[in-house]
Parts: sequence; structure tokens; C-alpha cells
Amino acid sequence: MNEDRKVTDEAFEARNRKFIADMAADEPLAQATRDWFVRSYPYEYSYHFKWMGLPIIQYPQDMVALQEIIWQVRPDVIVETGIARGGSLIFSASMLELLGGDRLVVGIDIDIRPPNRKAVEDHPLAKRIVMIEGSSIEDATVEAVRRQIAGKERILVLLDSNHTHDHVLDELRLYAPMVTSGSYLVVFDTLIENMPEDFYPDRPWGKGNNAMTAVHTFLESTDRFEIDREIQNKLQITAAPDGYLRCLRD
Repeated sequence: MNEDRKVTDEAFEARNRKFIADMAADEPLAQATRDWFVRSYPYEYSYHFKWMGLPIIQYPQDMVALQEIIWQVRPDVIVETGIARGGSLIFSASMLELLGGDRLVVGIDIDIRPPNRKAVEDHPLAKRIVMIEGSSIEDATVEAVRRQIAGKERILVLLDSNHTHDHVLDELRLYAPMVTSGSYLVVFDTLIENMPEDFYPDRPWGKGNNAMTAVHTFLESTDRFEIDREIQNKLQITAAPDGYLRCLRD
């Protein structure tokens, strides 16, 4: 890279960092974002998007962040808890396909419904996907995951199953040791903590009992991970505030 281009790129990144920090300090913008989440939730906004044909049930902004992380980390294996309709597995597999090699996605769900299993197995990227049916916190399930990642150098983990405090905290304690230095442990639906009281009357989780409270409890007991707040600061709209955890060392 010539020096002029290097200086230009450094200036571009510095300008971005400044604006990201300024956005993070903009409380009216943060309130507008919180209001947007509350207003859009009844319309099931995150359910309206697909990745290569399958429903992904994620916010598009988080998918942009994940592609940046995957391209930077270049994981050998991506472990995902929560399969739903399979779009997230296909997203991860498509990124690993671009990276090449024998990279693999391991998806875990307590109930993989036959139509969803078939949709994943019939997809052109199925060769990069292994699905494990069972609770993500059962010994047999965790051991099956360990067999899939054995001998691999770079592991990325995405947690998106049951969002109660106890379940996510168990997942964090079980799957965090699999994450390798420089990679990420991403915990989705931490935004539940930022929603109004009694916003999820038909769910076992809610304010004070959710993925974010589990993340904060988990971080009290480890110094291997830190919250990468620059990600959420630049996204603004994210299902995972305080949920992008960077692994600092093996």
C-alpha cells in the first residue's frame, strides 16, 4: 500500500471512530432507538428477512456485524445454539464457504422440526452444516459439540436459544471455554433488558431475567472476555447490546 493511500485509510477509520463515539454519547438518539424497538416489536420486524432462501429471524444490522467478525476471525468452526428455521446456519455456512477449506457450522436446537431440518439439508450449503438435536446445556449435547471442534484452531460461538438468565448463564459457562483468543462469543437478545417491564408476558424471560443479566453475571467471574461496545455503538439497532464478547486469550 502506498503511503498516500495508507494515510487516507487511517484518516477514514479515525473519522469513523469519532462519529461512532459521538453517536454512543447521543442520548436523544439512544432514546429514539429504544422507542423504535418498542414500536416495531408488534410487527415482528426481525422475522421478515431471509438469507439465501431461509428465514433468518435476526436484525439485518447484526448480520452485517457478524460478517465483519467472521471475515476478521476466519473461524474453522462456528457453533450456534438455536436453529429455528435455519437461516442463521445458512448465513454462517455462506461466510465459511467464501473463506474456503473444511470449515464447519455446528447448529444445536432442543427441537429441530422436520420441515426445518429438511430445508437445511436440501440447501446447497448443507455440506458445511452439522445439526445436533438436544438441549444446549445437556452433557451429551456439549460433548457432541466438543467432538466436532476437536483439533480446530479458531472457534466462534453464537448463543440464541432460551433467553432466560439461568439458561444463558449455563450456556456461557459451557461454551465460553471453546472460544479461542481473538474470536467472539456473541449473545443475542440481550436487548430484552432494555425493553419495558412486562413486555414479554407470554415468555419465561423479561426485564431482570434475560441474556444481558446473564452476560453481566458471567463477566464478573472471568477476565477472558470483554464487551466490544464499538460494535453496538456503530450498529445502534442491535438485538445484542453488551452481547458482543471478544475473547482476549486462550
